[in-house]
Amino acid sequence: MNALPAEHRSQVHSQPRLSSPAAMLLAAGRGSRMRPLTDTTPKPLLAVQGRALLDWHVAALQRDGVQQLVVNTAWLGEQIPAHLNAAWPALVAAGGLRYSQEGEDFGQALETAGGIARALPLLPPVFWLAAGDVFAPDFVFDAAAAQAFAASDDLAHLWLVPNPVQHPQGDFGLRESAPGSDSGRAVNVPKEGATAEQAALPRYTYSTIALLKAELFGQPWCDIPAGNPQGIAMPLVLLLRRAMDAGRVGASIYRGQWVDVGTPERLAQLNQGQA
Repeated sequence: MNALPAEHRSQVHSQPRLSSPAAMLLAAGRGSRMRPLTDTTPKPLLAVQGRALLDWHVAALQRDGVQQLVVNTAWLGEQIPAHLNAAWPALVAAGGLRYSQEGEDFGQALETAGGIARALPLLPPVFWLAAGDVFAPDFVFDAAAAQAFAASDDLAHLWLVPNPVQHPQGDFGLRESAPGSDSGRAVNVPKEGATAEQAALPRYTYSTIALLKAELFGQPWCDIPAGNPQGIAMPLVLLLRRAMDAGRVGASIYRGQWVDVGTPERLAQLNQGQA
């Protein structure tokens, strides 16, 4: 898809780079499995325990000293800036909220890697990532973890969770740094042709919370041009698997409360205190 004329482009092209620490919150998806709730409300704005899902992340990030946030939007995208700007006026006044408006620019969401690549000019070389439709109120966006990651050769550090009922096979393997450790190296375990060592690794689900380096969105890991001017859609998992195969993705297990709010039933259970 061709890029729109410059006068119609989002803040991705008009705002300066953010200084670290910073985070990107993914809020552009359609949320089809949550219909009919998401026919009129973006999934990240659905209420959990009296607060929009997205607000839980913003609160945790601010608590942990992350004051610069980039949020991508697409489906019902005008609602998200309206909500966040009203809910977090001090953050807005400090210039801490910016938006990458994929719906305005391209008429659709660009998936995870495509959306991050589009917003990358707004982000520093190292940044946090979290999906706006996941509930993890106690997760700590640890500054020391970010500093250690920045000093490493890794391109990504993922937080993994024990596999939920709806996703028993998990996403990635974990090669523990020591027996019984909750950290180590994330491993791409292919569906076919896995080695015996790969197949024996414990499998976990990607929480959608990570530390990333902008370098991951350049060659040879990513084929999207800088700033994604054509609006190429691409999932992040493709880049992560490439980087894993090169040994450049770390991982830690998160054992706190975590819910992928993917269905109306899960949302109802969470609001009833059953999740």
